[in-house]
Amino acid sequence: MNILTGNDLATGDVIWWTGEDWSLHVDDAVDVGDKGEEIAQAQAAARNVVVPYVIEAERDGTGIRPAHIKERIRALGPTVRLDLSLKPADPSAGNWVI
Repeated sequence: MNILTGNDLATGDVIWWTGEDWSLHVDDAVDVGDKGEEIAQAQAAARNVVVPYVIEAERDGTGIRPAHIKERIRALGPTVRLDLSLKPADPSAGNWVI
């Protein structure tokens, strides 16, 4: 599956395309198929997101997992302080990145 990510223009937060808007949570992302670049260009032109781009991901029983480790780190948050991540109460959060 292909999903769309970028950074929020106002806050700099990592965000994910939901099909209608942007979310802080990768599990809200939708498969953009071959329309990713088109959506990215429209969203960038509307100044809704900074540098949107398409990445590969897979959906499993626990949600959506980006294929590349860089994007997994972006999805979760800091790897050195899991209490600051988007999954601070999840004891397996560190395993999710690797």
